[in-house]
Amino acid sequence: MRTPARAGVLAVAFSAALLTAPAAHATAPGDNGTVKIHDASTGEEQRRNEPHVCTFYLDGFGFDAGQQVDWHIEVWAPTAGTKGETVLSDTLTLDASGHGRTEDLSLPDGHYKLFWNFDGEKGSAKHKVFWTDCEETAAPAAPSGSSSASPSAGAEAAPSPSAASSSAAPAAEPAAEATPQGGSGDLAETGNGAPVGLLAGAAAALLAAGGFLLFRRRGSRA
Repeated sequence: MRTPARAGVLAVAFSAALLTAPAAHATAPGDNGTVKIHDASTGEEQRRNEPHVCTFYLDGFGFDAGQQVDWHIEVWAPTAGTKGETVLSDTLTLDASGHGRTEDLSLPDGHYKLFWNFDGEKGSAKHKVFWTDCEETAAPAAPSGSSSASPSAGAEAAPSPSAASSSAAPAAEPAAEATPQGGSGDLAETGNGAPVGLLAGAAAALLAAGGFLLFRRRGSRA
């Protein structure tokens, strides 16, 4: 009766050993850290990767205290001119918490791959692929309302000469209409001078004709 009980205890112990073995391997010294690409404006406390950047830095955390890191960046397809060409490289010593970051870096627009090698690594180097694209991020935004407000304000404040002349013309017309007909000063300008001249000429002609007839009649009597 005791044999099955002992067999059960051994089976449980063996299963526990199998379950804990992968966890111990996953946290083995040297391979338990990670590295991220961060935009230059992103704080070190952020542990997210940013694959599209302009100016950037490499941020490693979760490694062993004081580990030495050798890293390099290669141009990567599809923008690689020469396959495997290294464009940036340096070394980095991590702090007591296994954290470290590089200075701010910059590269021409393109596609790249980071290789992060460190002391005590059990497998291959940690790596990250990323793009640099400064053309889109460097374009400044136009200030809102600055350029459109000034032309309209200027147009309202200073009317054009044609508008000033057209607005002044109607103001002169009521002045002419305000003068009552028959006034002494403006009679000749309203068109009444033409009939007066014709009547005066006709009267002079009649007087001349009457004088001529009177002169002939006297001559005939004599």
